[in-house]
Amino acid sequence: MRPIPFGELLTRIMGEFRNHDSIFSIDKAQFYKDDRKNTVNVFSQSCTTPMGPAAGPHTQLSQNIVASYLVGARFIELKTVQIMDHLEIAKPCIDARDEGYNVEWSTEYTLEKAYDEYLKAWIVLHMIESAMEGKVVEKPSFIFNMSCGYNLEGIKQEKMQIFIDSMIDAGKKPLFDEYINEAKALLDEGILEGSDWEGREECVRKTLDKISRNICPSVTVSTMHGCPPKEIEAICSYLLTEKKLDTFVKLNPTLLGYDTVRKVLDDLGFNYVVLKRESFEHDLQLSDAKAMLHRLVELAGKEGRKFGVKLTNTLGNVNPQDVLPGDERYGSGRILLPLSTRVALILSEEFNGTLPISYSGGVSALSVKELFEIGIHPITLATDMLHPGGYAKMKQLCEICKEAPEEWKKETIDVSRLRKFVEEVSSPKGIAGKEFRGTNSSKVGTPLSLFDCYVAPCVEACPIHQPIPEYVALAGEGRLAEALSLIYTSNALPNITGWICDHQCQNHCTRMDYEGPVQIREVKRIAAEKGFDEFKASMWEKPDEPADVKAAVIGAGPAGLAAAYFLALAGFDTSVFEKEKNAGGVVANIIPEFRIPLEAVE
Repeated sequence: MRPIPFGELLTRIMGEFRNHDSIFSIDKAQFYKDDRKNTVNVFSQSCTTPMGPAAGPHTQLSQNIVASYLVGARFIELKTVQIMDHLEIAKPCIDARDEGYNVEWSTEYTLEKAYDEYLKAWIVLHMIESAMEGKVVEKPSFIFNMSCGYNLEGIKQEKMQIFIDSMIDAGKKPLFDEYINEAKALLDEGILEGSDWEGREECVRKTLDKISRNICPSVTVSTMHGCPPKEIEAICSYLLTEKKLDTFVKLNPTLLGYDTVRKVLDDLGFNYVVLKRESFEHDLQLSDAKAMLHRLVELAGKEGRKFGVKLTNTLGNVNPQDVLPGDERYGSGRILLPLSTRVALILSEEFNGTLPISYSGGVSALSVKELFEIGIHPITLATDMLHPGGYAKMKQLCEICKEAPEEWKKETIDVSRLRKFVEEVSSPKGIAGKEFRGTNSSKVGTPLSLFDCYVAPCVEACPIHQPIPEYVALAGEGRLAEALSLIYTSNALPNITGWICDHQCQNHCTRMDYEGPVQIREVKRIAAEKGFDEFKASMWEKPDEPADVKAAVIGAGPAGLAAAYFLALAGFDTSVFEKEKNAGGVVANIIPEFRIPLEAVE
């Protein structure tokens, strides 16, 4: 949580880009390329992708916002701020092994620091966009949406008023012009020289003169669990009428009622999540919510503003305290998908699909296209970006949404299609079910050392520590003989293990949090079958002279053959003795052929 001064932020970005073709370790090949023909309307603004980071830990720092933008995020939901901006938050505060849980709330920055981070990111993104596109940016491809809470009294306090007003008009503070001038000075010093963006200084300079002081014309209202309906409505009314902000209000999955949520979780295999009935009774009730939303939609229309809902907030539940401190924790990630979409369905039915919905609740590559085509946008991520892959997952989702260009102008929700989707994700066999992912974890039981992050868990889980990422990559490029050669460095019998290994590597594959584990054993089998002839012709050479040292191996089963193979590689003149008429041991003589073909053993 260390902020980087504006000038140093730009210097670091361009220094890394110049020297390594990456920014914050995101390679330029991973940069998302906008299609300006397609834009998504979010109230009175538009952006070039329907995706972005949800308000959370990853939208507090300017460098995180920049990283999100590079991989396609164009709806940037800023971290929620509130009057209590000096909080001591116990660590750890997030657990995202599968579905997510957290015990953190609100910003970890003072309001002044938060504003500084958002302003820096606002200016830097304009500069990057101008440099990437090689033109003056008059209308950016991205939107900043601020988030605030938690009660009206706090929002009306002077500190909060200064923050909100500065986000509406950054010209109210001298810091905006200071950063613009600092950016121009760095351009004069040649900050773009030596990079792919060299020669685009004038475009960037002109863009700096056109950056809007209106950082956030929209806001998402976040309220605490148990906040009274009148308080929620009062906050939204204030922001619509007094601050003239397009407004989303964040709602809780508790709108569904205790019995419905309990049944959904139990049906999906999340019966270990403990809920309190009183938490549901103290929260906003569905009938009150519907009446409130109708009034706010009408008020927004009178004010010439736009109003919608953000679905959903986290799900409060009892904390077992096995990882996180405190008595209560808040659930997120795919545990919310069947709940948040159910809330979306109820409200869409109430408003005939006309109520705008900003969505964040367990979205992944397996659900984003359907949600977008239904008409739900913007779609934001938090928990899924904490799984392996991180920010690169954002680009994956943006590319998927590109496949549905006809849906980009859609401004109403397809209620019947949403109803069908809710049924699908509520199935225990569906993508939200606990069984879908299983209980395997990529985590391995080795001690955490300084360089542990460089160790692939599949390699650690393999009993002979094969170079799995490397041979999978070679096979993926069609270089099967080279892949097989690499496999043979640690595995003497890839034909056999390609058929009947219990593949602990796959049980610890980091791709479990994407589309499922890589089929590592199958890749090995393909390399052994299709790459062998080329491997044999190019790699095997019989020594001219026999070895000086002899070795005898008793038994020609898999273990004996492997021992003999590696002894021979080490220079021993090796003989194998076997009492049976054929080699192979248990694999050849006991395991039935429908488990492994005789040809593979031979």
